[in-house]
Amino acid sequence: MEASDGEPRQDEAALSEPALPESALPRTRAWARGSNHVGMRQFNERVVLQAIRVHGSCSKAEIARSTHLTAQTVQQIIGRLEADGLVLKQGRVRGRIGQPSVPMALNADGAYAIGLTIGRRNAEVLLVDFCAKVRRRLNVEYAFPDPASLFGRIAEMVSSLLDDLGPTQSQLLCGIGVAAPLSLEAWQGLLGFESQARSWEGIDIRARVEQMFGLPVRFIKDTSAACVAELVIGRGHDTRDFLYLFMDTFIGGGLVLNNQLQVGLHGNAGAVGSLPVRLAVAGQQRPEQLLGVASLHQLQAAYRDAGLDPLAWRDERALRAPWREHTLRWIDSAAGAIALAIHNVICLLDIDNVIMDGSFSEPLRDALLERLPAAMDGYDWQGVVRPRIHPGAVGADARALGAALLPLYAEFMPSPELFLKALR
Repeated sequence: MEASDGEPRQDEAALSEPALPESALPRTRAWARGSNHVGMRQFNERVVLQAIRVHGSCSKAEIARSTHLTAQTVQQIIGRLEADGLVLKQGRVRGRIGQPSVPMALNADGAYAIGLTIGRRNAEVLLVDFCAKVRRRLNVEYAFPDPASLFGRIAEMVSSLLDDLGPTQSQLLCGIGVAAPLSLEAWQGLLGFESQARSWEGIDIRARVEQMFGLPVRFIKDTSAACVAELVIGRGHDTRDFLYLFMDTFIGGGLVLNNQLQVGLHGNAGAVGSLPVRLAVAGQQRPEQLLGVASLHQLQAAYRDAGLDPLAWRDERALRAPWREHTLRWIDSAAGAIALAIHNVICLLDIDNVIMDGSFSEPLRDALLERLPAAMDGYDWQGVVRPRIHPGAVGADARALGAALLPLYAEFMPSPELFLKALR
């Protein structure tokens, strides 16, 4: 039972809390609201914040029921959160038995975070508010991410977002989340930049960004960041275990088991792009990896070879003539390879759901998903349960948005080390 304000019940301590990867944990000073040590009172404040985030605006009585805190404790916590500018009163709700209720909602301007994704073809910066809504985005594209110039462009973009916030609101910035491939120098031979790729060897991206701005910076693999976004604000609320696939220049993935993002010993959990697509044969060339046959760079190359705009995968042109015939050939090839990868993962992990998203247009994503069941029919599913396939709910922003969620959630979850998805 609850002893006092600030002492959680056993039920709360056992909440399902997906863990942040170690690389995403705070490595510098904590945000000005408090220290890294989470006391009992602060724990309950964060439980209440998450109840509002998960359920939307709700009354104090509803918060008490969902958190198992007493009405008196919730009243005190809401008072503190309102004074801190983290929650706002909504209009009274009438027409029910008893006194009218006053729902409480998160204050979108209560805190901010910046999400940065560095990809092989573009970098993007998002300013995200306390409700995880994108306030502003900036983007730079390139043929190859040259660190000598890219960090300067990143500094310009982040500085522009800080200028937009102004000196007062900038004090509410939790930090910067960075999402990037773990090895930007890898696979550049497929893109024709193998020699230039060596310039990324030995660069600590997190440390470089932290040095530029003096803000707390958390780093995560780009496809794991996209998986975080799906877990927290996408289909993850209804899906306990899933393989996540994200289609970009190269296909990649993430893995969620028991509501927890899995990163693995080296940060490579869910790295489906590295799965081989055939058996190795002695004396023959090594089998290609999934990313070598089922990524957007193959589709882009097909468009370019046909004299077409190579960026048509971003919009509805991909499924219209003259791009359509090249798109359909790529879909057939990619679907077959992805189906094999899914089959292998399911045999190992025995999970029920696969979620796919990407930086391509929704119509192109959906066309690929429509082709997947037929491709999966080509494999023998005896002995395992064939998974359900779902489209992602976040879209092209998933990587940068997931990165921004790292500092935002680390500051306002029941513990800085934990990712709380939902109250059970």
